[in-house]
Amino acid sequence: MFELFDHTADLGLRVKGATLEELLAEAGRGLLTMLVANPDAVRAGQSRTIELSATEPSYLLFDWLSELLYAFESEKLLLAQFKIELRRREGEAPAEPLSGSDSVWSLSATCRGESMDPTRHTMDHEVKAITYHGLTVRQNYDGTWEAEVIVDI
Repeated sequence: MFELFDHTADLGLRVKGATLEELLAEAGRGLLTMLVANPDAVRAGQSRTIELSATEPSYLLFDWLSELLYAFESEKLLLAQFKIELRRREGEAPAEPLSGSDSVWSLSATCRGESMDPTRHTMDHEVKAITYHGLTVRQNYDGTWEAEVIVDI
């Protein structure tokens, strides 16, 4: 589940998921909804693989959404379906440490979508960037995940 919320001159995304994988997939769909007013019109004709890693789930979310936004900005590729696999490796420091953590979250995602077609896709917001402002990712006591992220529009 995701919902959008207004944030001064920016736009926020609040996401919930049973697992971190589900949370990231929902965040991807939430970003698509920011970009396109009719996200159900996006067909799953093209495939893209995204792989990245981070030391914390919040950095993983930031990098994930940044990759999706980059695909749109550079290729006008709208990604709508996500199959995400995560691995957490303990005791393995990343090449460029992002925090004091000694574990790494690795994400491998198969994303499906299509190039923007102005005859079928109604553009909504111009998302300029994903921001660190207000970025939170947390696991609840029941094991579910919640996140908030603000995007610059």
